[in-house]
Amino acid sequence: MDRSFLKDKKRIVVKIGTSTITHTSTGNLNLGKLERLVRMLTDIRNQDKEVVVVSSGAIGAGRKALGIKERPKTLSVKQACAAVGQARLMMVYQKLCSEYNQTAAQVLLTKDTMVNDSSRYNAQNTFDELLRLGAIPIVNENDTVSTSEIPYVDSFGDNDRLSAIVAALIGADLLILLSDIDGLYTDDPRSNPDARFISLVPEISQKYLNMGKETSGSSVGTGGMSAKLAAARIATDSGADMVIANGDQIDVIMDIMSGKEKGTLFLAHPNLDFDLMHYLNNEY
Repeated sequence: MDRSFLKDKKRIVVKIGTSTITHTSTGNLNLGKLERLVRMLTDIRNQDKEVVVVSSGAIGAGRKALGIKERPKTLSVKQACAAVGQARLMMVYQKLCSEYNQTAAQVLLTKDTMVNDSSRYNAQNTFDELLRLGAIPIVNENDTVSTSEIPYVDSFGDNDRLSAIVAALIGADLLILLSDIDGLYTDDPRSNPDARFISLVPEISQKYLNMGKETSGSSVGTGGMSAKLAAARIATDSGADMVIANGDQIDVIMDIMSGKEKGTLFLAHPNLDFDLMHYLNNEY
């Protein structure tokens, strides 16, 4: 399918997974990739487009800063790592953005913010105003107060879903999910060499949902393919096209934006009965 129509997208959400912005061997932030990422985001802004980033990496950055070698298992340690790491992560984003005369803004969300009508409306207005002013919002879940050990109760569960919810909230027309896999396969290509790559998903049916896997191939990420398919359902129902692509080469963002066939494209099929609250309450 010709993807040249992606060149015309005006409001884009880009989700960056932890594995995309860290070194595999150490888990430390990959500053080279982050610098290229910020340069591309600024270039997107320079084309009179709006871009929002949903960035993972706070817990990993905090873990390294606090000298914790293994991925934390208890909620309190995760939250402590997030508190330290989110500040460090934003410091890096703001420093890199300033080098390109670009403004970064931090937006931390909780599920409580989104399910409350007044708070959700205020969050939407904040995004709209930040974008109008030319800033790049950097979004993450507020892990210091969200109880992420109880997925889908009072947390978003993972940043794949969060990015789709943000895309729906702000009326984005494109969501790009960068992960450690090339896109959607008929099975996990890491364990099944016969798994076939799927370039285009016209509409998400049960057949595609059955291809999802609960596990992530990364030791630092949280969202497997099932989370990405759930995100695709939210995004496409809200009216946004979505692409899952491998973030190993960060320049894939510009390839996607220029209409090149990278990753798996999920076509928007706006649901006239779309209600974000249904997805926040997992009624799908």
